[in-house]
Amino acid sequence: MSEFRTKRIYDDPSDDDGRRVLVDRLWPRGISKERARIDLWDKEITPSNELRSWFHHDSAADFAEFARRYEAELSGEEQRRCLRELRELAAKHPVTLVTAAKDPSHSHVAVLLEHLRE
Repeated sequence: MSEFRTKRIYDDPSDDDGRRVLVDRLWPRGISKERARIDLWDKEITPSNELRSWFHHDSAADFAEFARRYEAELSGEEQRRCLRELRELAAKHPVTLVTAAKDPSHSHVAVLLEHLRE
C-alpha cells in the first residue's frame, strides 16, 4: 500500500521517512543538501512560478482558488508523469513530501497529497 506523509525541511530527517522528496520549486534557505537528505527533487510537480508568486504575494489570495489552479497544473503531461513516478516509489517505500512551507496543510503540499492519494 502506498504511504505518503509530509514534513517540513527544517525538521530533522529520520530513518522512518523512507524516500524524501522535495516538493518546493526553490531550494529552502539555510538548509544544506547534506542536512536535507533529499532523494528526489522534481520541480515539475510543484506549482508554477506564476501561481506560487500569485499565492504568496497576494494577501487576498483564496486558498480554494489556489488549489483549483494547482489541480489544473497537475493535469499536464509532465506533471502526470511525476505523479505516476511518486506513486510507483510509494508502492515500494514510504514517501515523505518535504517542504519549507510554514503551514503544509494550507499549501500546495496539501493539494498534492490529496491528489496522490486519489
